[in-house]
Amino acid sequence: MNVMKYEERKIVGVVVSNVDPVVALNVIGHLALAVGQHAGLEILGRPKLIDKSGGEHLGISRFPVIITKVKPSKLKSVIEQAKQSSQILVADYPQEMLDTRTDDELVAALAECGHEQMVYLGAILYGDTTEIDKLTGKFQLWRID
Repeated sequence: MNVMKYEERKIVGVVVSNVDPVVALNVIGHLALAVGQHAGLEILGRPKLIDKSGGEHLGISRFPVIITKVKPSKLKSVIEQAKQSSQILVADYPQEMLDTRTDDELVAALAECGHEQMVYLGAILYGDTTEIDKLTGKFQLWRID
């Protein structure tokens, strides 16, 4: 079995710079679940970790996770570019995901809005480190100012 090295893959979350921190955390949480589901077990280090007293803890990503921020127009461009790469898994978060409550409402809202009209609040890119660095390497780290 070929196990990928820590440096071979990367996970970069990108949040628009004009979003409230509470919304940013919500966006990253939802996208992290989506990426984890679609990446499968390859994204995890060990599924379970055991402490000295025998307590179990869920494992975490085996690859670096970095959260960045960009202007809204830049995010849309990065999403478009990343989706063209076979080396990158992309989870994106359009405004409709925030404006709807249920999965059925979201499906209906997305069916009414084309990519050209979408306003994105965030995305997570997972894949080849070199490819992701080309797209996100100059982004600022996200922080609460």
